[in-house]
Amino acid sequence: MTKAVDAATTSTGVSPDVSPVAPKVLTLVKPLAYPVLGIAVLMLLWWLGGYLIAANPDTASFSDFAPGPALTSLVSIVAGGEVLDMAIPSLRRIGGGLMWAILFGLPIGIAIGRLTHVRAATHVPFQFLRMISPLSWMPIAVLVFPTWDGAIVFLIAMAAVWPIAFSTAAGLRKVDPNWFKVARNLGARSYQMLISIILPAIALDIWTGIRLALGVAWIVLVPAEYLGVTSGLGYSINDARDTLEYDRLAAIVVIIGVIGFALDALCLAMIKRTNWVKSG
Repeated sequence: MTKAVDAATTSTGVSPDVSPVAPKVLTLVKPLAYPVLGIAVLMLLWWLGGYLIAANPDTASFSDFAPGPALTSLVSIVAGGEVLDMAIPSLRRIGGGLMWAILFGLPIGIAIGRLTHVRAATHVPFQFLRMISPLSWMPIAVLVFPTWDGAIVFLIAMAAVWPIAFSTAAGLRKVDPNWFKVARNLGARSYQMLISIILPAIALDIWTGIRLALGVAWIVLVPAEYLGVTSGLGYSINDARDTLEYDRLAAIVVIIGVIGFALDALCLAMIKRTNWVKSG
């Protein structure tokens, strides 16, 4: 009997006592272990912070920041459909700001990466403008644009344009110049080189720039929505603060994080899709 078991183990590589399902389950669970651990640590720190706030008489009035009240409020917001009323205006503004940032950032990046004289002439002014906080443009935006939404979209575009432009330029400078020589020798025109060489070659860099721009724009969005608008995630946080609904405020913070994470994951998926170097 022992010889039969040994023979079965040798021929299959798996002991008969071990279910073949176990390795598959382990393969599925293992990648989730670290994310689950990270979330558990984050929740523990959140609970600990809420406990310390509630235990201190000077800060006890802010105890609704704790996970229990915040998650209860989060369920209420999601179940009642309020999350869509908050998120859709913000996503619309983010989309508008990113659209203008891409429309300006891509041509600027291509010009900087392709033309030496343009790069030399624009380096100082662009670096100067890049280092100005986008929120510093708020008074000017309010004066120039007739609507609050227009002003917010402008602020988001000012935050997002530079990562796209400089990432595009950096990607283009890495392209082998011989590609352009071959294309010219084959009679390719400028627009053909743009479509057939430049954009495919720097697609990964463009999406990387968009991902960075999205992160900056998502951070700028909340304080930008403190302007005169009456909708959006930033407005909802400001309203919850004014009404002292700290559980609701914490729930909205969680919503902002979840939506931002989802948008970043979407950009990361596009980066992996356009990456020429495939892992595994």
